Amino acid sequence: MTDADSLSEALEAISVSTDLIEEELKPHLDTVLTALLEKKKEAAVDIVKSGILPTLAQTLQRKGHLSCQVALVVAEMAREAAVREPCIEAGLVKALVPHLNSNNEEMLLNTGRAIGRICFDNSHQQDKLVQSGVISRLVSIMRTYPENDPLVNVCLLALCNLADMDCAREALSGLDVADVLIFQLKRAPDAERRHVILEILGSLSESDTLKLQFADSGVPESLSAMIRLLQGGSDPHDFCSMKIASSLIVSLLLGDESMQKCFGEGSGTVYQDILSWLQSSNTQLQLSGALAIANFARNDSNCVKMLELGVVPHILTLLEHHVDEGDVSVQHAGLSALRNLAIPATNKVRMLEDGVTERIKTLLRTDMPPVQFKLLGTLRMMVDGQEDAALMLGRDAVLLTRVMEWCEAKDHAGVCGEASRLLAALIRHSRSPEVVRAVARADGVRHLISMATSEHVIMQNEALVALAIASAIDIESMKDPFKEAELLLTLKKILEDPAAALEVQFSALGLVCTLANSSVTREELNSVDMKQSLSKLTGHSSSKVASQASSILSTLSDSS
Repeated sequence: MTDADSLSEALEAISVSTDLIEEELKPHLDTVLTALLEKKKEAAVDIVKSGILPTLAQTLQRKGHLSCQVALVVAEMAREAAVREPCIEAGLVKALVPHLNSNNEEMLLNTGRAIGRICFDNSHQQDKLVQSGVISRLVSIMRTYPENDPLVNVCLLALCNLADMDCAREALSGLDVADVLIFQLKRAPDAERRHVILEILGSLSESDTLKLQFADSGVPESLSAMIRLLQGGSDPHDFCSMKIASSLIVSLLLGDESMQKCFGEGSGTVYQDILSWLQSSNTQLQLSGALAIANFARNDSNCVKMLELGVVPHILTLLEHHVDEGDVSVQHAGLSALRNLAIPATNKVRMLEDGVTERIKTLLRTDMPPVQFKLLGTLRMMVDGQEDAALMLGRDAVLLTRVMEWCEAKDHAGVCGEASRLLAALIRHSRSPEVVRAVARADGVRHLISMATSEHVIMQNEALVALAIASAIDIESMKDPFKEAELLLTLKKILEDPAAALEVQFSALGLVCTLANSSVTREELNSVDMKQSLSKLTGHSSSKVASQASSILSTLSDSS
């Protein structure tokens, strides 16, 4: 008899069995199982066609001696995607689930594999599994048999498939699953097991509740310790593990409470490890380190503490290392960290004293728009409210030349906008004749006038205020650039625009007021009939706007 004949005979015998007598079924199940284990072509499909699936489901429901063997048959059969839906329709999943409560490790293994394969990539069935309570059972099995690697692996794969579901995360939130996962991570025999656990942790950390639980249970510390152990090796699988783990730590730091716990006032193990990542030769760890510092720098007290502990030189060294043919992501993350650290006023002063702005300027030669954008934003943050910093940068001809180039970056609107905003900030915060003249010499005034017509109200205001300050400080330096860029026509358009924002019109009036009080530009205001534009505003619904317009009109009338 051929193998095919013996399989057909076994299937026939099982299909006609009505009493489900175990002694009679066992040899036929052995034949079916052998065909599956030897991967006989079409064996799984033939089993479905034979119509024995309901018989297998009934055998499982009886919980007799054959249950373990039947579960193995189903598990092997369900390797074939084509038979999974018939297995569901025959009630096999429903019959298998109660066996997850077995005390027999082999039964648990076969059942877990069978259910996992049948329900793979089937969200409807997976949802039903979660509703039936399998989540708590999977965690319980790993707690009870933590050293049974095949069984633990089945449970981990099942959790990995279910961890993206909200209902699964909710079920896990009351089970202290972090302890189980950490234990298995520490004893993971290979990178494959590590990756499954890391993937589960990553999916579950999308939940704020679980994120905080993970921080309280020491997940970041465990991940950090794993990275320490893997550093220095050359195995690409280890590099992959470090990448996933370091990114996961950064993700966990997005929660305020978990972030503070990891920071530990600057003495936390995780924070100390992250500092070492900044000095690592591994680009991924450098990136994660910079992103983590940016996350820690989300509140002022952390920023002040980190500056005291000397984090800035590490970031600057990292940035300088990557400026030539370096990694754009690392530069972007490093600048984000510096920008956040520079937000507290006390930090700005300290960073200025430490020469941070000078070292940041070494990055000016970068030709990567994302880095240029972030660099400009960081410099703008550094001069915010800092006269000395604005004066130092505003007088720097090399810096201004580069900023002018970026003001022309029409293909990169973000870079262009940030460059113009930095120019405005240099004038606003320095209020220095030297800076005003330097910007005028560098041909920056036209960019500020262009910025005054931006679609963003905040940028319009910044430009108009900077232009008013510059006019009040040194109108001689401003008059020619104003004329060339047709500033007065731009101001008329803003004042006469019914859709213009109230604060923009008020800032525009402030600039017109400065010009009206200068004998150098007063006549030009009359030549473009600014009085007419102002007259229309004297009846404005805003008393501030109306009053300012009336005052300027009076000034122009008196002078004429």
